[in-house]
Amino acid sequence: MTESVSNAPMAMETKGRPWWLVLLQGVFALLVGIALLWSPGNYNAAEVYRALVALLGLYWLVSGIFDLIHMFVDHTGWGWKLFSGIIGIMAGGYILMYPIAAAVFLPQIFVLVLGIWGVMQGILALVLAFKGGGWGLGILGAVGLVFGLILMANYAAPGMGLTFIWVAAIWAVIGGILMIVQAFRQRSA
Repeated sequence: MTESVSNAPMAMETKGRPWWLVLLQGVFALLVGIALLWSPGNYNAAEVYRALVALLGLYWLVSGIFDLIHMFVDHTGWGWKLFSGIIGIMAGGYILMYPIAAAVFLPQIFVLVLGIWGVMQGILALVLAFKGGGWGLGILGAVGLVFGLILMANYAAPGMGLTFIWVAAIWAVIGGILMIVQAFRQRSA
């Protein structure tokens, strides 16, 4: 399944991410985003925060796995996909193994790593968008890059870890919806 990019100075052939992989990642991102935004008032705030951090870790783990799957489906930019997939799996795995440490003891490092991850994901998405990935991927890349830079610039600020949970939730909902729309557009094309 190749697409020809005709608006580039020189036409180039690129493989897009399979529509079903985009759909799965979009549905998963949307569900995680909704779960992160929904915090029932009857629960202990510490339990809710731990659950939110665990959901975020699960999202990064699955997203890293999807990046590695995409690397095998489309070999272009495989180094970035491999790097992004490994970082996502490592960050998600660490958070799932040590959710309390990630939430309580290392919030500054946690936010800094997430900022770096956001910048890397944003750059990768922008590169893929310019290689024919579509406008949705370009928007996701730009937003990811901006949020990553904001996190990197303010990682030492008090409360940044909790603020990031809300930012990640909103990002996951918007990104999930855009990925679902893109998946159905790819399938019908």
